[in-house]
Amino acid sequence: MKNTLILTTRIATFFVVLFLLSSCSSSQTELKVNSNDTSIIKDIFWHVKAVHPNGHFLDVKAFDENGTSYEIKAIQDSKQKIVMNIKAFAGNKIFPVKILDTDNKYDPVSVITDDGSIYNLKAITPNGNKLDIKGVSRSGNIIHIKAITKEGDVYGVKAISPTGNLVDVKGIKMTKEILELSIHGVAVHAHVKTLPQTGCVGENFIWHIKAIHPSGHLLDVKAIDKEGKVFDVKAIRDSNQRSLLDIKAFVGEIDQLPIKVLVSEDKYAPVSAIAEDGTLYDIKAFTADGKKLDVKGIKRCGNIIHIVAICQDGSFLGVKAISPKGEMNDVKGVKMFTQELEGITHGVKIYAHVKALPQGK
Repeated sequence: MKNTLILTTRIATFFVVLFLLSSCSSSQTELKVNSNDTSIIKDIFWHVKAVHPNGHFLDVKAFDENGTSYEIKAIQDSKQKIVMNIKAFAGNKIFPVKILDTDNKYDPVSVITDDGSIYNLKAITPNGNKLDIKGVSRSGNIIHIKAITKEGDVYGVKAISPTGNLVDVKGIKMTKEILELSIHGVAVHAHVKTLPQTGCVGENFIWHIKAIHPSGHLLDVKAIDKEGKVFDVKAIRDSNQRSLLDIKAFVGEIDQLPIKVLVSEDKYAPVSAIAEDGTLYDIKAFTADGKKLDVKGIKRCGNIIHIVAICQDGSFLGVKAISPKGEMNDVKGVKMFTQELEGITHGVKIYAHVKALPQGK
């Protein structure tokens, strides 16, 4: 089963990608990172569907114990379409959709209401049969979500915009624990979000983290301790997916420290590696002449925090994860919750997780 669910990724030539890159505009300096950029557009609701091998879509809905159905939508509440929330609509109420933690072979994808009731998601065939929608396998941080027929065939689940754009619906893990969190007394295994589709996955497991200069050259991105010692920062592809890669600071021979966007009152939010004792390592980009550029979260756009290296003149350089063969992902802050505090890591307040995602518009 797992072998049949391998994600594929886009192979793009390195220099073409560099040509298409552009740094963030200086107008973003007017917006603090903890100001969510969601008022710029009216919410756009994407349809959630299962894709039949014959090329048609199956409606995906949630059903309560009485058989009442509820609409399932992805909500684009900002300009970005990289990570969007999946919600259920029940009258004037909106409920989260999660992958539940169970002892079953496959974990259900379900709605959790305010009183802890569970509505399971189903894909509806043209003849009215309801197919279970489950989390069927895990690839690193990603849980693959499928509609399952009685014969055991699986169909992909997607979100489709009103204009025909298509993105994947996936479970996302932000912790290594089986239990991600509990909502209204319900054990949750993973969040359910959208992610861009990817093509074939290369063989490289350690990706470099770089800032991209407009002239086309790369700046090393490193972690620095209080004594000025410099450590590598890498993205890790530890499975057959590149939709969501961990980014770590490699300190010492075996330590891999998580990197997070921190809660801060500053105009731009610091990006730091966090040791087990709460010690922080600054993340910096190094110019060719040895200058250190701050790497910060500068702007929130829905679930995404845009992370850049900040030049001395105030201009921004994009930060990317680059495989040895030239595959490229964006380095972004990712939020699972709307509130400022995402969680606490080794006593440090976290605003967002730092991950590498496929490049999105």
